[in-house]
Amino acid sequence: MKIKLTNIGQLATYNSLSRTVEKTPRVEIIIEAGKIIDIGTSLPAGDEQIDAQGKLVTPGFVDPHTHPVFAHTREKEFEMRAAGKTYREIAEEGGGIKASVKALWEMDENELEKRVTHRLEKFLRLGTTTVEAKSGYGLSIESELKSLRVLKKSADLVPLDVIPTFLGAHDFPEEYEDRPDEYVSLICEKMIPAVAKQGIAKFCDVFCEHGWYSVKQSRKILKTAKSFGMNIRLHADEFEDSGAAGLAAELNAVSADHLMAVSDEGIKSLAEASVVAILLPGTTFFLGQTTYAPARRMIDKGVEVALATDFNPGSSMTQSMPLMMTLACLYLRMTVEEAFSAATYFAAKSLRLEDKIGSIEIGKQADFVIWDLTDLSQIPYWYGGNNVMNVIKNGNLIVFN
Repeated sequence: MKIKLTNIGQLATYNSLSRTVEKTPRVEIIIEAGKIIDIGTSLPAGDEQIDAQGKLVTPGFVDPHTHPVFAHTREKEFEMRAAGKTYREIAEEGGGIKASVKALWEMDENELEKRVTHRLEKFLRLGTTTVEAKSGYGLSIESELKSLRVLKKSADLVPLDVIPTFLGAHDFPEEYEDRPDEYVSLICEKMIPAVAKQGIAKFCDVFCEHGWYSVKQSRKILKTAKSFGMNIRLHADEFEDSGAAGLAAELNAVSADHLMAVSDEGIKSLAEASVVAILLPGTTFFLGQTTYAPARRMIDKGVEVALATDFNPGSSMTQSMPLMMTLACLYLRMTVEEAFSAATYFAAKSLRLEDKIGSIEIGKQADFVIWDLTDLSQIPYWYGGNNVMNVIKNGNLIVFN
């Protein structure tokens, strides 16, 4: 069966051949078996027709860095930050990642699945059709496997592509705080083999940062993950220049994420190794900080940049990729077209899926957003609300309840 998407006012997409963003008026798209088979004008009628009502059509967003598997929100920490405490101070007082770990241990798996499913549905409502989703609030073999199981079950219930990542090295469990190398050995000798056997996680991630995992510890974990067939990515240089960007380049990681404190040498390493830099301006904004990742320097030095929400209960409680575009334009010194490409094509590339998603091109998956807007520039311009009119996933029009 062929589906025709017609009456498109403007089609905006990154073109992987010309490496530019194209904005084309008054075109049509033919979809068959969930794939794009033709783009043009005056195309033949389909078996079904979807009317875009003269509006803007773009690819679905790809969010390549999220943490949706958590039990409870942490709004009390937001109150503490508003009163002047820092992220580190809150963590030292029993908040932060460890608070989420304790809550996840205690929550029934079925209840956790309901909450994660609801969060995945909200991504879709905001125009995101693919998300990378991490474990990391388990910090034990049992709870990390539980988190990944929940991700798979929830993903099966929502028309959204979910790319699972194992993040057992998100923090250190309390019982290992004075013997961190023993926990690193546990990850390498027990957790990674168990995760690989489970077969859900596609990536392994590490929080490489002073006060968390050192470059040496991160290297050991990531090399072990690679030996078990996982692709690797890492939280890098978020608070200080820890050398994590260089490690990402050394190990040929798919991405290095955060990078607010990356050095010029780190930027050079990322460019030379073709590591995608995933930038998370929502985190900087939500933590009340002023030092954003140096996107302009990265782009000018040849680094491919993606954007992500970093959705998590502590440092970035948002699922809105349009908001990330707004912040990127205002604080990362990115153009609208750069921010759009970063939220679609290069985000897909950071998941090694750019041949399937992230742009509207013949042969790719039919993942679209129909906006209650008429021009690409209006996506970051209209901030704070939701201007998604319809979502098409794998060629199917999604009807929200």
